[in-house]
Parts: sequence; C-alpha cells; structure tokens
Amino acid sequence: MTDFGDIAVASLICLGAFFLFVGSLGLAKLPDLMRRLHGPTKATTLGIGATLIASMLYFLLKGDALSIQELLITTFLFLTAPVTALMVAKAHLLLDKSERKNLPSTGRDVGWSVFDAPDPTPGSED
Repeated sequence: MTDFGDIAVASLICLGAFFLFVGSLGLAKLPDLMRRLHGPTKATTLGIGATLIASMLYFLLKGDALSIQELLITTFLFLTAPVTALMVAKAHLLLDKSERKNLPSTGRDVGWSVFDAPDPTPGSED
C-alpha cells in the first residue's frame, strides 16, 4: 500500500472510532428517549460507516477484490438507521402524551400530522 492509502485508512478508522464513541456516549448519558435517538442514528451510523469504508479501502489497496458485502452493509445501514429512528420517535410521541405539549406550534388550525385523524376522501366508504 502507498503512504496515502495508509493515511486514508488510518484517518477513516480514527474518524469512525470517534463517532462511535460520541454516539455511544450520547446514548448512555442523554436524559430522555428523544435526545438519545441522535446518538445511535447519527453519530454511531457515521462511525460504523467510516470503519466499513476503511476496511473496504484497505483490502482494495492491498490488492484484493472490492468487498461487495461491506458496501451493501454500509448502504443498508445508511438507509435503515434514519427510518428506524423516525419510527421509534413517532411511537414514543404517540405513547407518551406528556411530550405533546412540548411540541412547537404548527402555525395551522390542526396539530402535528401524527396526532390528527386522516381526512376522509370523497366517495370512499368505510
């Protein structure tokens, strides 16, 4: 491997370790669920992604083939972590009624969409 490759792999590993530490610390130390979601969904996702990309780059520069499995894992992780956090946050807001009064105003006559009943469409029968 070249010196540039070594520096790139080492930098990605250090960056990944930093984000993993910050995300884990946020999950352990933040006071409530809504704040704790940011640790694993943002920082830890970036940490794991950087570590997987460092591994792919290392084996690519070493002369082995490109690891499709690591690329698929990284893509799947970046696509599913935000969706999972959204579902957990919506479930928390629907179950914990005390959180609703802390939500900012929507500026409309109706509240947040997760709490409003859907409008009936004309011509549909239930």
